[in-house]
Amino acid sequence: MEKIFFEGFALQASLIFALGAQNLFVLEAGMRKRHHLTVSLVCFLCDLTLILLGVAGAATLFNLLPSLKFIIGFAGVGFLFTYGMKKFTEVSAVVQEGDSFAISLKRSALLAVTFSILNPHAYLDAFVLIGGYSSKYADLDQRIMLGLGAGIYSGLWFLVLSSFSGFMKPLFNNQKRMKMISVCTGIFLVYLSGKLAVDLVKWMPANVDFSHYVVAATPDPGLLLYSSILF
Repeated sequence: MEKIFFEGFALQASLIFALGAQNLFVLEAGMRKRHHLTVSLVCFLCDLTLILLGVAGAATLFNLLPSLKFIIGFAGVGFLFTYGMKKFTEVSAVVQEGDSFAISLKRSALLAVTFSILNPHAYLDAFVLIGGYSSKYADLDQRIMLGLGAGIYSGLWFLVLSSFSGFMKPLFNNQKRMKMISVCTGIFLVYLSGKLAVDLVKWMPANVDFSHYVVAATPDPGLLLYSSILF
């Protein structure tokens, strides 16, 4: 079982290094010391949950509900684009010890959840890649062990990313440099939203009834309320 655990550990290591929106958010939280440990913990729990669902066989959800991936994707495109555009207009202050209170703990946690789950690539990694790889093991406890290995790596990665990024804080301890970080972050997030939009077009099945899909993808009042809490 120990071998299977480290197999999952190594598998997640090969998937998580790419700089995506979630990693970028954790990196910025660590650099600004804005509840970075909470952000790391929330991202870890989200990743662990998705991975364990993946090794338990949740990939069948994409087959049973093919529109689910598109709904998540469209929500992700809107969120990344909106959050990225806000970075161009936010007022960046000099990073100080009290800067961690500029964003509330609740909002930091909600943003961490959103960056973690409104990304269909996260589901592809957890459900298709890790979940698919785990199917080589017939026993559920072996698949769970592989998932735990992958999840533990995520937790360590987020902890290191958020903690060590704080050492870069003196390099950006003035308003001009922090504004530069905000602008660069905004550009990258808007780019990721465009890249995700292109991916969604590629994933769209042939002969799809787009008018029907638009109606089905309309967010319910609960989702709109959740979005208003974030922004």
